[in-house]
Amino acid sequence: MKKFLLILSLSLTINFAQAQQKTVNPRPITMLEYDKAKKYTIADLDKDTYVKFDNIYILDRYEARKPYFITGDDGLKKRIDLYKFLAKEGMQELGVMVFYTTEKGKIYQALIPNFTAEGTVWEKYFQDIDNINKEEKNFILKLSYIISKELSYQQYKVLNSGKNLSEEAATYGSDICFPGDEAVAMANGSKKLLKDIKAGDDVLTIDPSTKITTVVKVKELTQHDAKNYALTKLTLMAEKSIKTATATEIKLSTKVLQATPNHPMLTKNGNFKIGAIKEGEEVLCLNELTGKYEAFVVWKKEEFAGGTQKVYNMVASAGTTFVMNGVMVMQK
Repeated sequence: MKKFLLILSLSLTINFAQAQQKTVNPRPITMLEYDKAKKYTIADLDKDTYVKFDNIYILDRYEARKPYFITGDDGLKKRIDLYKFLAKEGMQELGVMVFYTTEKGKIYQALIPNFTAEGTVWEKYFQDIDNINKEEKNFILKLSYIISKELSYQQYKVLNSGKNLSEEAATYGSDICFPGDEAVAMANGSKKLLKDIKAGDDVLTIDPSTKITTVVKVKELTQHDAKNYALTKLTLMAEKSIKTATATEIKLSTKVLQATPNHPMLTKNGNFKIGAIKEGEEVLCLNELTGKYEAFVVWKKEEFAGGTQKVYNMVASAGTTFVMNGVMVMQK
C-alpha cells in the first residue's frame, strides 16, 4: 500500500509539474527582452537556421520555412525570413523575428511578440513596424500577408495596429462619395486626385462584362461639406505564388480604396454597398503587373472615422463605372 501511495504521489507530482509548465509556455516576452532581441542579427540568412545569443536566447528558422520573395506593383522584389525567438531555458517561444531584406540589400527587423505579451510590448511593436512602413512602402501590408499565412491569429492586430476602429465616432448618412485624395484613372493614362477633377475632363469607364475601357467626359464634380465621415476601406489583392527548391516566389498586386459606406460597388456576386461587401468577394481591378483588368479578392475590410474632410463624387456623360485607385467603382 505504501508503495502504491508513493507511486501515486510521484505521479501526481509529475502531472502537476507538467501542468505548471504547460501554463507558462509560452511565457510573455518582457520589454527588456524585446529591445535586446532586436539587436540580434543573422549573418547568413541562406545558411544560418539556428543561432544562439548570450547562451540564453535562440533564433530558430520558423518551421524550417524557405524564404519568401515578394514582388509588388512597383516591380521591386523583397525577401522575408521568419525565425522563432526562443528562450533557451524551457525552450519558450517568445515571438517571431522577421527579417525583411530590400532589393538594395538593406535589412529591417521586426519582432512579433507572442499572444501573451503585455500591451506595452505590443504598442512598441506597432510603433516599430509603423516606423519601418514610413521608409518601406507597403511593409505592413506585405508583412501582414505573410503572417496571415503563418500566424493567422495575429492578422487583425497587425493590420489595424491594435485599434478597435469600430468604436471610433463618425458621421453616417446617405452620402455616396469618396475622399478627395482618391486617384481617378484619366483617358491619357495618368491619374488625377478626385478633388482636382473638372467638368470636361476625360476619364475612363470600364465595361465589367468585356473589361474594355472607353473614354467619357466628366459633366460635374459634386462635393459635400466637411464632416467626420465614416469610411469603408477595402484592401484588395491578387497574388500568384510558386514554390521553388529554395524559396516561395510571390507576385503581389494590391489596391486600397476608401469610400463612404453607401457607395455602390459591383462584385462577382452582384451590386452591393461598399460597407456591405464581405472579405473574400471579388472586384475588378487594374493589375499593374500584367496591365490587364483582373478579379482581385477583398482581403481586408475596415470601417472607421476618416477625420473631418469634404467628400466628392463625379457625374459622367456615359458609362456606369469609373476606375478609382485602380479599382472599378460604380457611378452614383
